Amino acid sequence: MPLSAVATRYANALADVVTAPGSAVAPQAALEQLRGFVATLDSSADLRHALVTPAVPGSRKKAVVMRLSELLGMSRVARNFLYVLIDHRRIGSIPEIADSFEQVLDQRLGIQRADVFSAGELNETQREALRARLAQLTGKQVRMRFVIDDSLIGGVLARIGSTVYDGSVRGQLQALGRRLGSESEA
Repeated sequence: MPLSAVATRYANALADVVTAPGSAVAPQAALEQLRGFVATLDSSADLRHALVTPAVPGSRKKAVVMRLSELLGMSRVARNFLYVLIDHRRIGSIPEIADSFEQVLDQRLGIQRADVFSAGELNETQREALRARLAQLTGKQVRMRFVIDDSLIGGVLARIGSTVYDGSVRGQLQALGRRLGSESEA
């Protein structure tokens, strides 16, 4: 899904801060902190409404964010970033900004994103083996997003950018059918 230019602008600004030499917070830690804040907002419609509505003064919103950041163990950098979003009336865009921030970090840190589709849940050993194989194929670190696909009989299908690695049973059966078809023509 394409992200807005506004979300990307804020994400780039935060990435500039956390990837700078001597940054007080590691990029991955900042991402986890933003994700934790987004999860907290998602869990409470009242909290989300209080932070988004223009009827609540910015100073009260910042007090709420201060308390939440303490409870969530957020860094000063992440907390101050949320303050900037409040000042610019963009706190409601934090889920999209967090998604954009993750993409920006992946680009800057040389991490390749992969969508992995499987017939069922993969255990940790399978996930690590798949991560290692995809890293070997791409020559980069891989961040995987897992999706259960009921249309698959078994195996996995991984999409990295426009490249698809098909290790599904359906894909293997189709490849076998093509080979058998080409052998019968010969």
